[in-house]
Amino acid sequence: MLEKIQKPNDIKKIPADQLPALADEIREFIIESLSKTGGHLASNLGVVELTIAMHRVFDLPKDKLIWDVGHQSYTHKILTGRKDGFETLRREGGISGFPKRSESDCDVFDTGHSSTSISAGVGYVRARELKKENYSVISIIGDGALTGGMAYEALNNAASLKSNFIIVLNDNEMSITENVGGMSSYLSGLRTASAYTDFKMDVTKALNRIPGIGPGMVDAMRKTKSSIKQIIIPGMLFEDMGLTYLGPVDGHNIPQLIKTFQEAKRFEGPILVHVLTQKGRGYEPAMRHPARFHGAGPFDVKTGLPVGKSNPTYTDVFSTVMRKMGDRRKDVAAVTAAMMTGVGLKRFSNMFPDRCFDVGIAEEHAVTFAAALSLGGITPVVAIYSSFLQRAYDQIMHDVCMQNLHVVFAIDRAGLVGYDGETHHGIFDLSYLGSMPNMTILAPKNLWELSDMIKFAVDYDGPIAVRYPRGEAYTGLKEFRAPICLGKSEVIHEGSRVALLAVGSMVKMAEEVQKQLKERMDMDAALVNARFVKPIDEELLRSFADTYELVVTLEENVKDGGFGERVLAFAEEEDLPFGVEIIALPDRFIPHGSVSYQMKQVGFTPEDICGRIEEYYRKQGQEER
Repeated sequence: MLEKIQKPNDIKKIPADQLPALADEIREFIIESLSKTGGHLASNLGVVELTIAMHRVFDLPKDKLIWDVGHQSYTHKILTGRKDGFETLRREGGISGFPKRSESDCDVFDTGHSSTSISAGVGYVRARELKKENYSVISIIGDGALTGGMAYEALNNAASLKSNFIIVLNDNEMSITENVGGMSSYLSGLRTASAYTDFKMDVTKALNRIPGIGPGMVDAMRKTKSSIKQIIIPGMLFEDMGLTYLGPVDGHNIPQLIKTFQEAKRFEGPILVHVLTQKGRGYEPAMRHPARFHGAGPFDVKTGLPVGKSNPTYTDVFSTVMRKMGDRRKDVAAVTAAMMTGVGLKRFSNMFPDRCFDVGIAEEHAVTFAAALSLGGITPVVAIYSSFLQRAYDQIMHDVCMQNLHVVFAIDRAGLVGYDGETHHGIFDLSYLGSMPNMTILAPKNLWELSDMIKFAVDYDGPIAVRYPRGEAYTGLKEFRAPICLGKSEVIHEGSRVALLAVGSMVKMAEEVQKQLKERMDMDAALVNARFVKPIDEELLRSFADTYELVVTLEENVKDGGFGERVLAFAEEEDLPFGVEIIALPDRFIPHGSVSYQMKQVGFTPEDICGRIEEYYRKQGQEER
């Protein structure tokens, strides 16, 4: 039946009794495809029937489906005619793992981060009202995303809407790992509260049958805070906020879902449809280990085991250091935002549950919470992905740096991240953190240095960030392990004429550049591990004046506001007699693909960097002539 789906709305041609078989076929296709390419498996297997029902009821692209985060949109992509693109899912030039407006007019809002869909939905509804147009707006948000404060800001605003707006709460009891907090407990109660929903539906139907006055009574009831609902479901949060609540609905029962969406479509005002789904449904390994299959690499379909072996990652190293730190220091606590497994804190949580805090998808809260932990005599280590930490910019600035508090930021996924693309690259943190007074920033060259830097950061006194990349930890340069000293770089090789000053992951790249410069230009370049992005090693830079004519900075961060600009500004202030060539990422968003592909696209290969240095000397020669 999948062959019959070639464009949007083709699903409407498939007989209703064949839709469950279509769901099975889609699941089989997703499992088989992702076993080769990798991708977000568990979340997509959980929303197959839900997506089929929405595509059956609504007309795309006229109606607007807005996916929160968007990693669960694979069935949506299939039903809008993009099935053949799954061979290159998340690969260079292929379709994205997230909704992309540039990819299809059925993708109406680019997503990748959490808790944005309701805000976007309210914006579309207001635009529809202003332009007096007629289409449905549906925001699909998971219960995990409801732990994010932005979702409540949007719900509060949505309550004032007078025209139809459908919010689909996809409740699978998880974000990436198990959900936490009061909303999770509240939704657990609603899952068992079908008695209220059945009662409300029966009463509504009965009143509508009364000639003349029935519909008016239904409308009056909708505007009245019913004491009955307060008895059956204490609080009834959503309706108390001004939203009509429908549910819970079985998220794998297509006829029931279709019926519910048809009713929701006719309603005037904001309405929340609470749908219960099972993450990983239809694939036993993903049902047993949904977190493992959140963002999986290629795997064996029969066993669910990953294909190929991998060496320890930087996340693994951080996990080990934190576990040992928890043993040694009773004042050390860990904070994360719904990424316990992703950032490597699961072992720390198991061993020290009272000192490990998962605050949900709430980065802003996590940072201010950590600031107060610090004031209370605790040493908090806040572990968050670089791209997600951007959401807490003001809290880092105002609540941590302005008070000069000892909060350690362990920033995972710094630099280019590959297949998740532009929404997940961690290429701005050196710029936004470097602009903050009192902040200290470090980046390790290899796995041993990450361990040393985390220990240094915990012993430090003040705001401090250690940023490290996704993936396998570098094991080279093991013999270079000088003690970490504030603001001091590590000279790995002294040379002449050119000094390569590399930040973190770029030290490995600089090693190769150094070799190629020897081969191509017979140049013995110095190699320096910067270690500190802020403060920079000013004493070292002054010493370069007697030996080097060119300093080349290398960083996996955008140029604007980065390490290279900091070095250049200092050299100009001190009137140092060497040139500065900045090797940094360009001022644009870099699309998905392998990291090696992305590096080539932005001129971040050893060959490209050597070419830049050769070009510098060509220009110098021309100027001298």
